[in-house]
Amino acid sequence: MLIKCLELQQIVSLWLYLGHLFSWSKPVLVISGLNKGTTCGYDTLYSGAVAGAREALICGVPSLCISLNWEKNVSCESDLKDAVTVCLPLIHAAIRDIQKGIFPKNCFLNIGIPSCPLTNKGVKVTRQSPQRSSLSWQAVSTNKNPSAGHYMSNQQSLGIMLAQLGRDASAAAAARRLNSNRKNVEVESVGVAGKFSSQQTIKKYFRMELTEKEQQDIEEDLDSRELEEGFVTVTPLSLYANVHMEIQSSVSSWLAIALSGDQ
Repeated sequence: MLIKCLELQQIVSLWLYLGHLFSWSKPVLVISGLNKGTTCGYDTLYSGAVAGAREALICGVPSLCISLNWEKNVSCESDLKDAVTVCLPLIHAAIRDIQKGIFPKNCFLNIGIPSCPLTNKGVKVTRQSPQRSSLSWQAVSTNKNPSAGHYMSNQQSLGIMLAQLGRDASAAAAARRLNSNRKNVEVESVGVAGKFSSQQTIKKYFRMELTEKEQQDIEEDLDSRELEEGFVTVTPLSLYANVHMEIQSSVSSWLAIALSGDQ
């Protein structure tokens, strides 16, 4: 059974499937994707594709998140088909081992496909890297030229986000977020000088763009590094943040001092 997301985000589609359409029967496997854009590093915190796979795991269903390292002006639509071809052995193996009861428990698999899927160097199990994306904001015309709406087409994982700034910002902007299927990020800032009057409202619009990723990956077996090297990356992600023992210890020590009253 294939549930295709149209106007709904992945996680909402999953709720609809598991909670209403087929509430009496769980699927064998949930595949969230294919996402056009990477979900490496801290991008997993913002990715709708990752959220869909995570929600499936919360509901007790094994899941995969699959993303293609889409490169602007380089990648093409046929690369998506090639990425599916590359993933099929992993998908078939997952279904087989779920039915045997030997598929990894308590995690979902975040699978990254390199920009040239058919020439990949193989499959590697990786760790989540500390990579993060840098964002820039650009003012756009108050006429909201449609050309300004074509932003970051290779990063659908970020979805549609609409922020509203200013005490007197109207609720209409929030309604547009719910009804719009555009991939641009709009921030509506409403500034009012002096006493408020609807005739005096000044609106400014900004477009968010993804710039170069901040690369901090010097270690091997990190998802973003191995993906750039041309490997298919398989990163197990848990529902829980894995805090290193030394951090746990330092927080325990700090908390003991902070609450002791001996300042």
